[in-house]
Amino acid sequence: MYQYTETDQTLVDERVAQFKRQTEQYLKGELTEDQFRALRLRNGLYVQTHAPLLRVAGPYGLLNSKQVRKLAHIARHYDKNYCHFTTRQNIQFNWPKLEAVPDILAELASVQMHAIQTSGNCMRNTTTDHLAGVCVDEIEDPRPYCEIIRQWTTLHPEFDYLPRKFKIAVSGALHDRAATQFHDIGLHLVKNDAGEIGFRVLVGGGLGRTPIIGQVIKPFLEKKHLLSYLEAILRIYNLFGRRDNKYKARIKILVKELGLGHFSDRVEKEWLLLRDANELSAERIEEMKLEFTPPAYDLNAANDTSFEAHKAANKAFSTWVDHNTAVHKVPGYKAVFLSLKAPDSPPGDMTDTQLDAAADLADQYSFGEVRVTHRQNLILADIKQADLFALWQQLDALKLATPNIGTATDMICCPGLDFCSLANAGSIGIAKEINEALDDMDYIHDIGDIKINMSGCMNGCAHQSVGHIGILGVDKKGAEWYQITLGGSSENAAAIGERLGPSVAKDQITKAITDILDVYIKNRLEGESFLDMVNRVGITPFKEQVYAIS
Repeated sequence: MYQYTETDQTLVDERVAQFKRQTEQYLKGELTEDQFRALRLRNGLYVQTHAPLLRVAGPYGLLNSKQVRKLAHIARHYDKNYCHFTTRQNIQFNWPKLEAVPDILAELASVQMHAIQTSGNCMRNTTTDHLAGVCVDEIEDPRPYCEIIRQWTTLHPEFDYLPRKFKIAVSGALHDRAATQFHDIGLHLVKNDAGEIGFRVLVGGGLGRTPIIGQVIKPFLEKKHLLSYLEAILRIYNLFGRRDNKYKARIKILVKELGLGHFSDRVEKEWLLLRDANELSAERIEEMKLEFTPPAYDLNAANDTSFEAHKAANKAFSTWVDHNTAVHKVPGYKAVFLSLKAPDSPPGDMTDTQLDAAADLADQYSFGEVRVTHRQNLILADIKQADLFALWQQLDALKLATPNIGTATDMICCPGLDFCSLANAGSIGIAKEINEALDDMDYIHDIGDIKINMSGCMNGCAHQSVGHIGILGVDKKGAEWYQITLGGSSENAAAIGERLGPSVAKDQITKAITDILDVYIKNRLEGESFLDMVNRVGITPFKEQVYAIS
């Protein structure tokens, strides 16, 4: 895991001191609301319905145990004993006091964390595959390149005030687990015909009110040109992106309006001016790879026999292994998901007690590292099979072992009206209702892989457009209603969900979801997934059931 240099630490410490002065000026009335707004946004501070919201950066989703304990401390001393994990691998606190935020930032800086560029019209947190470095389908570990991009984007003077926010995701595996096709720039590590590894570059993807799938602008980019090519794209966007209308300001709109060919031509001309001056040296790449050296795995771990014995003897443990662990590239190890989707807990929330315990478990079993997934769960990536039974018992006691990863109750859910001032409808309460309606775990497991994503407004923080089932809260004359889409996906075969029909009233949305699942169960082919069935038959059978069309 990358460790800050003296330069990194100085930058973060100076930003903390700077924002402390700015906050004091604002509280004294020396800065207006408008003047302070731009300053607070650059430090991850939003104004929400009940209190400020502080968004903390989780660079490419990787945390060490010391950082997780610091999050627990902040939740306990500055918030209401919990924090929230987001789809962009960040961490949010919903109840900090404004005057205490500089102190929180100072606490974060003490463990090499910050909130810089987690909001505002700037380059945001770079994200990646939560199984990076351990998955069996990996071409190359993307994390060194994520860190190189992180350093390049942080306080980049030329791109400090872009037309709109800008997001980059990197994938190094055959299976895209980072939703790269729905980012402003998506990077895939690929091999060319000569066996060389470089990047396939996508541009113009995004979600929100206008979801668009990114397009390939560069089929193969040599590694040495990574930063210069990113800079060329950003320059063209910065020059020509719409600043007159925030709803049309994202790069996806610029690419759509210009056309990929015209946009690409402009990027290529700009790149010619940059490519030789900003090369990424092989030495720099190798130095960064050393920051992500694999841990000291036990090469005899695969010789353990207790794991299979425990599976055979304990059905609950076996079910958890089947649903909440992933294959590891090292024999005898598993990656373990910590489900933050217990039936009675808001999706993505974690208490201070759970955070402290997770840090302890990371130290005990997983080389002191914790990862954040795109579906608002955590991962301990390096668990010996011999330790799985003991780990499961401890996670179960912490309510972190619900065996529902990838199932209908592993919902992505934004805070909705409970916290967000932009929301049109509630999300957390609806998620609880759906969980209660689907409380039979055998039923959940029989349904299989199904992704339900629910957002309280068109901003789409919960990625409802790409859910197998997407739920979008809308306002109808002050009442909460919900639009439903089917067939979305953020993985390799990316797709935007198709709208089922008219929005559904709040008291009918849970029934609509169970009706959709019943249609699937009654009409699926043997072994057919929900998404495959939607792609085969379309939305008509589901529509007929939900709206009782005869």
